[in-house]
Amino acid sequence: MILGVVSDTHNRVDHIKKIVNIFNSNGVDYVIHTGDITQAKSLEQFSLLKAKLLGVFGNNDLEEEGLEAVCIKHGFEFQLPPLVINLDKKKIAIFHEPEAIEGFMHKEDNLDLILHGHTHRYRLEEINEVKIFNPGECAGSLKGKNAVGIVNLEDMEIKRIFF
Repeated sequence: MILGVVSDTHNRVDHIKKIVNIFNSNGVDYVIHTGDITQAKSLEQFSLLKAKLLGVFGNNDLEEEGLEAVCIKHGFEFQLPPLVINLDKKKIAIFHEPEAIEGFMHKEDNLDLILHGHTHRYRLEEINEVKIFNPGECAGSLKGKNAVGIVNLEDMEIKRIFF
């Protein structure tokens, strides 16, 4: 099973269109957004995904009613963090802000992967056999550094695709 991971799109509709094309052309099964979509018009762009979209809301996702309406319309699954899911026999926790991760790891067993956003910075590390991944930003603040992630759950290979 292949996951697409995206974070901090911050209303960049032009970037979201590129992201959707990347994920569709890479045959991802699920796309996980780690927060800061910001407005309903941005979330609406993900309706062209071939994969199922799920994720968490971030600190800049203040247009709650509009975002929730788009989720209902397209069957997207979003909630406040953390979101814990099981896919392909892997236990995955999804956060927006990374500050809560360490405490969460002490009380949650059998995690394989933690995804987060918020920092707009790439992160890939392993702590106690749990991979922690943030693909970095997609909002364009760091020109030329926009990236999404692809995670192969079978072998836990993680790569970034720049756009």
